[in-house]
Amino acid sequence: MNGGRSFLTTGVTALAPAIWGTTYLVTTEWLPADRPLLAATVRALPAGLILLLFTRVLPTGVWLWRTLVLGTLNIGAFNFLLFVAAYRLPGGIAAMLMTVQPMAVLVLAALLIGDRIRFTHVAACVLGALGVVLLVFKGTAALNVVGVVAALAGAACMATGITLTKLWGRPPGVGLLPFTGWQLTAGGLVLAPFTLAIEGMPATITATNVLGFAYLISLGAVISYAIWFRGIERLPALAVSVLALGSPIVATLLGYLFLHQTLSMPQLAGIVVIIVAALLAQPRPAAPRGERLGSPPDSGAPPVPEPRSPLPAEGRRSR
Repeated sequence: MNGGRSFLTTGVTALAPAIWGTTYLVTTEWLPADRPLLAATVRALPAGLILLLFTRVLPTGVWLWRTLVLGTLNIGAFNFLLFVAAYRLPGGIAAMLMTVQPMAVLVLAALLIGDRIRFTHVAACVLGALGVVLLVFKGTAALNVVGVVAALAGAACMATGITLTKLWGRPPGVGLLPFTGWQLTAGGLVLAPFTLAIEGMPATITATNVLGFAYLISLGAVISYAIWFRGIERLPALAVSVLALGSPIVATLLGYLFLHQTLSMPQLAGIVVIIVAALLAQPRPAAPRGERLGSPPDSGAPPVPEPRSPLPAEGRRSR
């Protein structure tokens, strides 16, 4: 992959976590209050069913259980655990614990895919975690054991989902949209029972709520997850994983612009550090063929002399 295409793929993939960063504002301003599981379920399940109806492609064979595994890890279990952690861990602690996810991807990708662990990869993971701490930490807070376990389990789900999605790829002949629809449907079906048991359905739905749900289904699920899975296919697993840290950046900036929240110098520094971490994790452009072989075209190597005739000069003149 050349440098230009790699940079473009990185930029497009980064749009997915950027869109997910807007869901906090949409959830708090447009959706029924205190129903994050409902928001996650309505975002995933209808979006998946719409894609299935549109593409008319269903998983078969080994992809029946693979789809259930990926949908659970990437969407269903991840969102449920994130919901538990967010309610039990105040002050952005859940987001801080989730930063172990890139490091988990680094290890899993090395074990399952064979990706090499480089110093820049470790540095990217450390810087990403530091950047999120600067961005969301708001002082000391009591740690709830259930919340901590849920946050770490959510990070493990996301890391495993990214790695397995990279390892398994897509079945031959199946496009990106049906593949996305499979996972959204599976994840939504996993979430639905917990939503009904824990939150239930709201008594009323307003026009604003409908607008918010429509946003989550379209941009927040169909478009963003299609972009995300495309990025997993084309970029190294760690490169995609670190890009996920862009979500709190967008959420923080939108909170400052629309919810009158503060934006301090440490938070600005955290944004810069996260961006640096994401750049470090991206693949480096491949060297030109000549440089890879150790003899670039313009290296100045002496020309190879022409073969000399075995006859002496006099003999050549006489002939």
